[in-house]
Amino acid sequence: MRIIISQLFFFLITLTTVTSQAQSDELPNRLFKVHDTYRETTLTQRRFKQKDILPLIAKRQGNPLYKIETVGQSFEGRTLQMIKVGTGKKKVLLWTQMHGDEPTATMASFDIFNFLEGKNDGFDDFRKELLEKTTLYFVPMLNPDGAERYQRRTMQGIDMNRDAASRQTPEAVVLKGLVDQLKPDYGFNLHDQSPRYSAGRSAKVATISFLATSYDYELNINPVRERSMQLIVGMNKVLQKYIPGQVARYSDDHEPRGFGDNVQKWGTTLVLIESGGYVGDPEKQYIRKLNFMAILSALDKIADNSLTKEKRDDYYKIPENGRWVYDLVVRNATVKQSGKSFLADLGINRNEVSYSNATKFFYYSKIEDFGDLHPQFGSEEIDAKGLTIEKGKVYPTTYKNVSEVSKLNALSLLKQGYTYVRLASDSNTRALGLYFTTTPLHVLRSGQAAPSGTPGLGNTATFILKKGAVVKYAVINGFVYDLEDFEAGKGNGIIE
Repeated sequence: MRIIISQLFFFLITLTTVTSQAQSDELPNRLFKVHDTYRETTLTQRRFKQKDILPLIAKRQGNPLYKIETVGQSFEGRTLQMIKVGTGKKKVLLWTQMHGDEPTATMASFDIFNFLEGKNDGFDDFRKELLEKTTLYFVPMLNPDGAERYQRRTMQGIDMNRDAASRQTPEAVVLKGLVDQLKPDYGFNLHDQSPRYSAGRSAKVATISFLATSYDYELNINPVRERSMQLIVGMNKVLQKYIPGQVARYSDDHEPRGFGDNVQKWGTTLVLIESGGYVGDPEKQYIRKLNFMAILSALDKIADNSLTKEKRDDYYKIPENGRWVYDLVVRNATVKQSGKSFLADLGINRNEVSYSNATKFFYYSKIEDFGDLHPQFGSEEIDAKGLTIEKGKVYPTTYKNVSEVSKLNALSLLKQGYTYVRLASDSNTRALGLYFTTTPLHVLRSGQAAPSGTPGLGNTATFILKKGAVVKYAVINGFVYDLEDFEAGKGNGIIE
């Protein structure tokens, strides 16, 4: 009888463990599906400022779920606030936007707050366990002065993530003070990275990249850093379902000035997360959803300690970030110079230019490489085999203003090989400097010469691709227009 009871007890324990594991494995998928329900609808674009999130913090004042406190001020005197939620023994410090132009995780944080306030949606048990076993400390938008200008660095011109040792910025002093005061068991250093990093040597953009920061030059692994690796391994498994092959990791070379490296050295298990690019998601709303799911899934593994089941060696199986992707690659174009012909590829990137007090941007695109680019990839590619690249012509009529240009039949001009139009000298756009137009043409101001010769390295990416005498494609400011399948919608023209 004792043997039977013992076997039954073992069976029940095993069944409970398997059931718990199955529920844990299913959690990320459920979180992914429910994100739209809890998405903070006031944050729809990534160029927001502190004034946009202050009401979201203020409305939680008095909610017993939270404790909200002022923890310092930025260089320009903006208030830095920390939001505490949960009562558990495991302390987790999460900070976002220490670089002012890296806001994806800030958006996801407010989605997480909305989720934690939910009920009767099938997640009540998860919330209860999470908030009973962990205490979460969020510092959203640690660099509000940088966010005001949508710039990486603080108002002092210092990269805060290289200020952990010297601490010349008040924001860095605040963060170090919180680490000293709270002594968090875990930390999440939440960033954005260039959308042109690749996951290893591949055509796939690194949508999410991780780093288990190193606390010394020898890259040693103690239990603190090992847990970072295990957490990342678990998060990678979750993300592969949604962005297969698009997760990468940074080289773990030690940076003695970096907050991640130092927080790890100070005894907190630190995970650095970088939100990169995802084709068709310029405002990073899909990547925001991935952050929401992945961070909550990681917190679940911290709460139930299941992260210890992950193998740290699997961390090194994640490919390193690479620099193998351009926004656009034109391949095998025939170039004619000095009476000779040869083939060349063009690597083109679309760079953001801020306007309207940094709340909006337009693209200004350059040819950043020229020649044999067969090891590189493009998020968008054109095979120009059999096509000749040429500089477009300047249309002979001069226009008074951009409004007149917008009324032109752009397709008709492009088919004739005209990529440039010119404004009159009294145009009111001169004071704007570099600017944009939604008409797919390259607009020149009075006196501005069109580029001469064959389009090449360093030029603005405006040119045509011809088959014989027929223009097949026009590339205006780095955006491709197929003249046989032309869409008359919004363009990305440029005014120089």
